[in-house]
Amino acid sequence: MAGTISRLPDVGWMLRPLTQIPGVRHAVVVSEDGLRMGHGSAEGLTGDVPQLDVAEAESLAAACAALTVTGQSTAALLFGEDAGVRQLMVESDKGFVLFTSAGQGASLGVATDMEADVGLVAQQMQLLVAKIGAHLSSRPRESMTSTS
Repeated sequence: MAGTISRLPDVGWMLRPLTQIPGVRHAVVVSEDGLRMGHGSAEGLTGDVPQLDVAEAESLAAACAALTVTGQSTAALLFGEDAGVRQLMVESDKGFVLFTSAGQGASLGVATDMEADVGLVAQQMQLLVAKIGAHLSSRPRESMTSTS
């Protein structure tokens, strides 16, 4: 069996501008198959999840990938197979989670509290993706082939 397994680069450092926006709690970059590529939390947080540890960020990454696929399926059903999903938003009674495409094969998720300006957060997410989209892209994995 031949193939290469490469480690995804940690892009958590790129999330700092987002986690400095008032009301933003956490941010995560996710590959399309649910792998965490990087994460960050705002400084000085209190509450149930003051900082995302790696395990929590990996759980959030998996949830982000599942929601992204569900959003894509819904858009395809309603608007046709070629309909792309630009952004998803989940609103809870404690805050918002916004997801957006972050280049080929990657998504960016940001969790906020209720007081955050979600319009500003969404705008800053788009600016970040535009600036560093190449770093946030996840190349498709190569299939492993067996030689018999």
